[in-house]
Amino acid sequence: MRCDASCSRGQGGWSAAVLELAERAAGAQQPGGRLAMVGLKEELLKTIWHAFTALDLDRSGKVSKSQLKVLSHNLCTVLNVPHDPVALEEHFRDDDEGPVSNQGYMPYLNKFILEKVQGNFDKVEFNRMCWTLCFKKNLTKSPLFISDEDAFKVWVIFNFLSEDKYPLVIVPEEIEYLLKKLTEAMGAGSHQEQFEHNKNSLGANQGLSAWELIELIGSGQFSKGMDRQTISMAVNEVFNELILDVLKQGYMLKKGHRRKNWTERWFVLKPNIISYYASEDLKDKKGDIILDENCFVESLPDKDGKKCLFLIKCLDKSFEISASDKKKKQEWIQAIQTTVSLLRLGSPPPHKEARQKRKELRQKQQAEQEELERQMKELQIANENKQEELETVRKQLEEAAARAAVEEKKRLQTEMELQDRFSMELAREKMVRQQMEEQVAQKSSELKQYLQRVCELEEMYKKLQEALEDEKQARQDEETVRKLQARLLEEESAKRAELEKWHLQQQQAILMTEAEKQELETQRIIKERALQVAMQQLEQLELERKQALEQYEGVKKKLELAANKTKSWKDKVAHHEGLIRLIEPGSKNPHLITNWGPAAFTEAELEQREKNWKGKKATSE
Repeated sequence: MRCDASCSRGQGGWSAAVLELAERAAGAQQPGGRLAMVGLKEELLKTIWHAFTALDLDRSGKVSKSQLKVLSHNLCTVLNVPHDPVALEEHFRDDDEGPVSNQGYMPYLNKFILEKVQGNFDKVEFNRMCWTLCFKKNLTKSPLFISDEDAFKVWVIFNFLSEDKYPLVIVPEEIEYLLKKLTEAMGAGSHQEQFEHNKNSLGANQGLSAWELIELIGSGQFSKGMDRQTISMAVNEVFNELILDVLKQGYMLKKGHRRKNWTERWFVLKPNIISYYASEDLKDKKGDIILDENCFVESLPDKDGKKCLFLIKCLDKSFEISASDKKKKQEWIQAIQTTVSLLRLGSPPPHKEARQKRKELRQKQQAEQEELERQMKELQIANENKQEELETVRKQLEEAAARAAVEEKKRLQTEMELQDRFSMELAREKMVRQQMEEQVAQKSSELKQYLQRVCELEEMYKKLQEALEDEKQARQDEETVRKLQARLLEEESAKRAELEKWHLQQQQAILMTEAEKQELETQRIIKERALQVAMQQLEQLELERKQALEQYEGVKKKLELAANKTKSWKDKVAHHEGLIRLIEPGSKNPHLITNWGPAAFTEAELEQREKNWKGKKATSE
C-alpha cells in the first residue's frame, strides 16, 4: 500500500491553528454555542488539511496560489460562506514569488472562511469535496473489500476520531473503539477472538493514517466471513451515528394530523430533531419533530387496533407513533427521553461526549506519563548527584585516611622518641644512683678505716688520745655528713627539677594533640609509675638523709661525750704536769707536727691550754 502520512514538515501552521482554536474555547465565557462552534472549526480544519496536503504535490508544505484560489472558492461554496476573491489577492499580495506555505494560508483560512461559518451547511457535501481532492492521490491501488463510498465514510470517521495533532493519526484506542463499533453493527459476536487478535496486533503501533485505516477495514482482516453488503451496512450505521449524529432510526407507523390515518415512515432520531421519510433511502422527507427541553414522551394504551403506541408531545403539536413490537417501543421511548434529557442539560450527543472523555483520559494518562518521566529524570539527576556526593565523600575519606596514617606514623615516631628519651633518662638515673651508692660505700669504708685508726690511736695514746681522736673523727664525720647532706639536698633538688621537667614534658605531650591522648595513655601510666619509683627513691634518699642526720646527732653526742672525756683527761694531764700534751682542734693556721703526724690544734691553742693547766695546777697546790 502506498499511503500518505502527509508531509511532516511544515505542519506548524495547522498545529498553531488548532492551539488558537483551543485557546478560544478555553477563554469562552459561554460554554454553549460558542464552544460548539470552536469544536466544529477544529473538525473542519482536519478535513481541509487533507485537501491542502493533496495539493502539495512535492510535499514541501507549499501550494500554488491558483490552486488555493480554487480550494478557497470550493470551501466557501460548500460552507455557505460569501467568497471574496479580492481578499485572497490582498492577503497574498506580498507572496508573488512561488507557492504559498500553510503558515501563510492559515490566517486567511481562519479570518475569511472559518470565522464566517455558521453551521448551516451540508457536512457530507463538505467532506465529499475534500475527499474528491485527496483520495485519488493517497488511496491504495490494490482492490479493497469495501466500495469507494464506504471508504469515504471511513475517511470521515477517521477525521472525527483522530487526534488534534498534525500529521493526523488515529491512536490504537480509537481504532479499537471503531472496530468494536463495526463488529457490533455487523453482529459478529462469533468473531470476537479474531477481533482480539487484530486488536493485539494494533497495540504495538503508535497510530494509523486515514489511508492505512481504510486499507485495514477494506482488507477484511477483522471481518472475515462477512460479505460486502454486511460490511457496507455496518460502516453506514457507524457513519450515521458518529458523523450524522443519528441516535436511532427505523420504521414505525405515524398517525396523521388531518386524515388521522396511519402511515409507515422511516424515522431518524438526532440530538434535537426527529425526521421521518417515506423510505430509508432518505430521498423523500415528510416532516420533522423539533425536540427541546419542554418535550416529553409517554406510553399510550392500545386503541383502534394499533398496538405499542407512544406519544411525543411538543409545545405546538403531539405525535402518536406505533412501534412494531414492545421492545422497539421501549427502545424508542428510552432514546427520545435520553435525547430530551441531554437537551435540558446542554450536553453533547453520547458518542461525542464519550470521544471527549476518551481524549481527556488519554491526555491525563499522557500528562501522568510525562510527570512520571519528569520525576524519573529528577530521580536520576538526584541519584547522579548523590553518586557524585558519595564519590566526593569517598575521596575525602581516603584523604582523611591518608592524613590519619601520616599522623599515626608521626605519633609512633614521637612515641618512639619519647621512649628512647625516657630510657636514656632512666639509664642516666640508674648510673647516678650507682655512683651515689659507690660514693656512700666508699665513704662508709673510709669512715670505718678512720674509726679503726682512731681506735688504734686511742689504744696507743690511751684514753686521752682516743678522746681527742673521737672529737676529731666526730668533726670529720660531721663535715662528711654535712657534705653528704648538702649533696643529697642538691641531688634531691636536681631530681625534683627533673621530675618537674618530666611532668612539664608530659603535660606538653598531652596538650600537643587530643587525638594522641588514648595512644599516650599507656606511656603516661608508665611515666607515672617511673615517677612513683623516682618518688620512692626520693623518699629513700630522704630516709637516708634522716639516717645521716641521726648519725650526725650520734656523732655529735659522741663528740660531746669525747669532749667530756677530754675534759676529765685534761684534769688528769694537769695532775701529771703536762707529761702529755693536750690534743685539741686547731685553727686554719699552719698545723703543728707531732710524733704521730699533723697536730689537731695550733700554737695559740696550745699556749692557752698551758695557761689553763698551770692555773689549775696552782689552784690545786
